[in-house]
Amino acid sequence: MQKEFSIAEAKNKLSTIIHYVENGPCVELTRRGKPVAVLLSIQEYERLSRKYTGFWSAVSEFRRKVEDEGIEVSDSDFKGLRDHSAGREVELK
Repeated sequence: MQKEFSIAEAKNKLSTIIHYVENGPCVELTRRGKPVAVLLSIQEYERLSRKYTGFWSAVSEFRRKVEDEGIEVSDSDFKGLRDHSAGREVELK
């Protein structure tokens, strides 16, 4: 199915277009060849509408979940994650 419809086409094929976006990508609606709107699934809309919580809030929420579920995190879980090499060498002239 195409991913772009004129408003007139969308009006005639609305139920088909809705079934299409429920299972996949969004559809662009155009007027005189120019994009004016997008039709997307409710799942995609909710994902895009979520409020960004910020890093510290995400870390705090992660800590609460770990504590509530009784998961233990130790230093050994982080072994091998950090690169201890000196990094890139820069030649100064």
